[in-house]
Amino acid sequence: MSLILVMDVGNSTIVIGVYQDDECIRSWRIATDRQKTSDEYAVLIQSMFAGEKIAFSNIKGIIISSVVPPIMHTLEQMCRMYLGQKALVIGPGVKTGLNILYENPREVGSDRIANAVGALTHYGSPVIIVDFGTATTYCYINEKEQYVGGAIAPGMAVATEALYLKASKLPKIELAKPKQVLGKNTIHAMQAGTFYGYIGQVEGIISRIQKEAKPSKKPIVVATGGLASLLAPETQVIDVVDPFLTLKGLKAIYEKNT
Repeated sequence: MSLILVMDVGNSTIVIGVYQDDECIRSWRIATDRQKTSDEYAVLIQSMFAGEKIAFSNIKGIIISSVVPPIMHTLEQMCRMYLGQKALVIGPGVKTGLNILYENPREVGSDRIANAVGALTHYGSPVIIVDFGTATTYCYINEKEQYVGGAIAPGMAVATEALYLKASKLPKIELAKPKQVLGKNTIHAMQAGTFYGYIGQVEGIISRIQKEAKPSKKPIVVATGGLASLLAPETQVIDVVDPFLTLKGLKAIYEKNT
């Protein structure tokens, strides 16, 4: 069995997928922990693999996207020591096939690059990508498959944590859809403001991207990230929810470089 390991390292979570040919046969989501050693990550991943009867020796290639530079030495060391592989890390020199129109293309996060490649591979262009992570990111790829740009906003969890830290009388809340927008207590009011506020943000930014870009046909809007399935059903502007978009993009980039 010859498998490819793909890892998307975010500020809050690491999403891990194992591909056999073009199929992601299993995926996991673990907390990003900057204190863990390469040995500890190896034990954790090996235990998850064991439940699916996957051995480290089955892994024949590895690709990693990361927005957390301090953790990369640990993960790359784990790949070398335990899997006997040098990981392909998204960055300068890696072939992606993207024409990035940013003023400085190196500023585009590796997760956004993987999302763009995944969206182009599976949904075509033009396409708008919304990634609900620690930050909420918006990316637009035009009809010429050029990465035009996008927007970055605080994620829902960051926003609610800021409310708790900066407003002394407001409590921590669970991220959940409220029963109604008119909250009858402080917790429900905070949930309503956060939830429907982000729905409004998504609709407003997507509308403005379309007006500014003036595409010849309506872009497909793809949502990904941990909170996509919570928010997407409440708006008509999201066409597809793809929780594994980043992993799909990583697999496509791996294939371009092997």
